[in-house]
Amino acid sequence: MTSYPLTANLMARGAAFLGSEYAILCGAMSWVSERNLVAAISNAGGFGVIACGAMTPELLDREIAATRALTDRPFGVNLITMHPQLFDLIAVCARHGVGHVVLAGGIPPKGSVEAIKNGHGKNGHGKNGHGAQSGARVICFTPTLALGRKLLRSGADALVIEGSEAGGHIGPVSTSVLAQEILPALAQDALVFVAGGIGRGEAMAGYLEMGACGAQLGTRFACASESIAHPAFKQAFFRASARDAVASVQVDPRLPVIPVRALKNKGTEEFTAKQVEVARLLDEGTIDMGEAQLRIEHFWAGALRRAVIDGDVERGSIMAGQSVGMVTREEPVTDIIATLLAECEGALSQRKAAR
Repeated sequence: MTSYPLTANLMARGAAFLGSEYAILCGAMSWVSERNLVAAISNAGGFGVIACGAMTPELLDREIAATRALTDRPFGVNLITMHPQLFDLIAVCARHGVGHVVLAGGIPPKGSVEAIKNGHGKNGHGKNGHGAQSGARVICFTPTLALGRKLLRSGADALVIEGSEAGGHIGPVSTSVLAQEILPALAQDALVFVAGGIGRGEAMAGYLEMGACGAQLGTRFACASESIAHPAFKQAFFRASARDAVASVQVDPRLPVIPVRALKNKGTEEFTAKQVEVARLLDEGTIDMGEAQLRIEHFWAGALRRAVIDGDVERGSIMAGQSVGMVTREEPVTDIIATLLAECEGALSQRKAAR
């Protein structure tokens, strides 16, 4: 088996934290990051993450069990902080002894981090496979240095900084700027993974040298052979360039909608119309802000399913990061990870030789 000593050395902290061979996480992509892709990434030495998205606790329960049937290696679960059954989902993770829970979509609600770390949710305590108490490690996203510090003080075990180049829900700042601001300040004492727009190993090498403990990639894995995404969805990726992956427009400043990056199509226009509809209901007092945000999330869940599962690439949501232009063919996960590691090792070796 090929070894990548320079890469492994810089990823050592992240890999030890995750329990994986290499600190390469797969971004949680709803409908895509399910049992097959997650297990394949973990089996290949990376760290797969189930995208819970809008799943019910019952669906998540089955998905975790099905994933564990395909791999005996560690994997995580990504939970959306605004999910109305968040604490029930935490309890499901605890019952299965899931070792890492990623909280995404906003600031973790009160008690959620503690519930994950203590190994219980609303319904009591979780047990791991050996019958012992099972508390998971918590990974949180941070869009700013100040929030990153606050999350670490509040119990987060690791952070992910994800730039606006990423696919799906995005913040306003690029990965390169976030890395320059946050890594020098936090990476020496905390575990910080970098995500957003990473499509090649050379980019991973740069962030690792800046202090990142690992990298998260989503778009690069979306069209893997093991991905259940519809062939039409994958073909849309193969045809696309970076400029085709555009961020959604916020039509009403009173409706705090997190922008979403996806390939431009009719579905993009439908989202604009959906925002207008939800804003009108909010103005009329028919729904409150929480319900308004949930309706937006449900729109995305349905639109994404149409694209990923049904292959409707005209009206569905083809969420993709700006690295989509680097995804040109369907490849097994093992080949993708091997390519990333070889590129990273090559870049690190060249820099070492030049010193």
